[in-house]
Amino acid sequence: MSTPRAAAIHDLSGFGRCSLTVAIPILSAMGVQCCPLPTAFLSTHTGGFQGFTFLDMTEELPRIARHWKSLDLRFQAIYSGFLGSERQIDIVADFIRTFRNRDTIVVVDPVMGDDGRAYQTYTPAMCAGMCRLAELADVITPNLTEAAFLLNRDYSALDRSEAGLRRLTEELSLGGTRSVALTGASLEVGKTGAMCFDARTGRTQAVQTDFIVHPLHGTGDVFASVLTGALLRGRSLAEAAEQAVEFIRACAVRTVEQDLPLREGVDFEPLLGLLMDRS
Repeated sequence: MSTPRAAAIHDLSGFGRCSLTVAIPILSAMGVQCCPLPTAFLSTHTGGFQGFTFLDMTEELPRIARHWKSLDLRFQAIYSGFLGSERQIDIVADFIRTFRNRDTIVVVDPVMGDDGRAYQTYTPAMCAGMCRLAELADVITPNLTEAAFLLNRDYSALDRSEAGLRRLTEELSLGGTRSVALTGASLEVGKTGAMCFDARTGRTQAVQTDFIVHPLHGTGDVFASVLTGALLRGRSLAEAAEQAVEFIRACAVRTVEQDLPLREGVDFEPLLGLLMDRS
């Protein structure tokens, strides 16, 4: 069996574990060839840092796509995250339509914001475009803030009970046509995880783990990267989400125990062996 290949459409931050500096090593450890398509280059990620540099890669994206098409490259996954401009939304949508095949899983992490606010580089037009892009996905991985944006809801008024999170997740599925892993879904104090709707089975279930609650940056990228790798291994959505949640927990514990700066992201590199398939 050939090595599965994933096109990873994310930004590249020189410092701070997130986006491509998370996706490339995680997917590689899980036996996936990660082909990066950088949407922007930043000196640091945008959470917890000020004065970061930002290089927009919009003009380069279609050139890369055309070259890859000329090589007849095939991808078993297309996995998108942080986008650098409004124009990139249509470019990424075209990329999905061009490279999607019968065996391609399209995972859209609709990166827009957190804690009820959009990220510094995201405009209302970009958020609206991200909602359109997510309609092309087989799987989406929003946090609660992004779920509110996707459904045009008031973040502060979201029902965070188990029944409310189930309804929210099922609503995000667009009538059961796409799978959803809603991150940051906590069903009780001291636990967090994801609420998952699997479009293949029509089943909704929660994945929970004990968690040290801290403002750890980049955990959404870790979650979506592990989830994508696990789906390519043939895991169900719930199994993939459980692996992602437990890996983040292990990384968070290591990060806190070492008293590392939380804005730098979770210290995941020494734990990549946990993701390797030894079967």
